[in-house]
Amino acid sequence: MLQDVTVYITDRNGVRHEVQAPTDMNMNIMELIRAYELAEEGTVGVCGGMAMCASCQCYVLNDVISLERNPDEEAMLWEAYHVKDNSRLGCQIPITEDINGLEIEIAPEQ
Repeated sequence: MLQDVTVYITDRNGVRHEVQAPTDMNMNIMELIRAYELAEEGTVGVCGGMAMCASCQCYVLNDVISLERNPDEEAMLWEAYHVKDNSRLGCQIPITEDINGLEIEIAPEQ
């Protein structure tokens, strides 16, 4: 069983980061971005990961995960800015072994 997975995150300045994400801590992508300080403090995860602010919106750049959104995520993205077909909320992407190799880009600030 993998303990960590590799995730590639492009920050809002266009810098690509290769980060290790623990699969045994019940974290999500939004928390990973915050843990590695890949966005300015207070600009990601404003609602605490409740799918209520879209501050953790990101673009999925490969086919490692599904682009299917749950109803709360869909509703929040309906109201958000900078939404693309490949937009997901980072707080709704759990860190599991299934996301190993995921590539995302943090969306511009709301």
